[in-house]
Amino acid sequence: MVSRLSSSEQEKVELEHQAAKLFMRWYEHETGKVIRHLWHNRPSKPDVSCRFEGERLDIEVAHLYGSELEAKQILNRELSDKTRLELQELERNTAPKSRLLTALNRILLNKSLKHYKTKRVWLVIRNAHPAWSKTQIQALQQHITVPDAHPFEQIWIVGDWNGKSGIVQLFP
Repeated sequence: MVSRLSSSEQEKVELEHQAAKLFMRWYEHETGKVIRHLWHNRPSKPDVSCRFEGERLDIEVAHLYGSELEAKQILNRELSDKTRLELQELERNTAPKSRLLTALNRILLNKSLKHYKTKRVWLVIRNAHPAWSKTQIQALQQHITVPDAHPFEQIWIVGDWNGKSGIVQLFP
């Protein structure tokens, strides 16, 4: 029996695929290494998988938003309770000037707590905030806190929603 996804689950899958495709395109462009054949995974595994250097590579995808209102505008829908609460706390407790670094560090901390049954997993974060740029992310690299214990072989960020500015490697 094939289970059907709800419209919000389907949208989540599509956003994860978009982010992974943008990342894969830029990764190939910058390294010359082929990364292909994207497919979606069930929960408890990283979001998507692909073929890289002849082996399976799993990719966990996250989206970086600045506020609840911005996330709703970008997604054109209501947010999950967890996402809404995280963004409300970010807005209440963080000065606008510090919001990018705080939001990025929060994602890194939350994702570092995950566990996967896989040999290789990378984290790809897609910047969804229209005012934040790849240049700003690069300028903060020395201040980004990647937790010591995390499951990721590599951590990358797609510099903007449409993937026009490229990618930045955050770890290693």
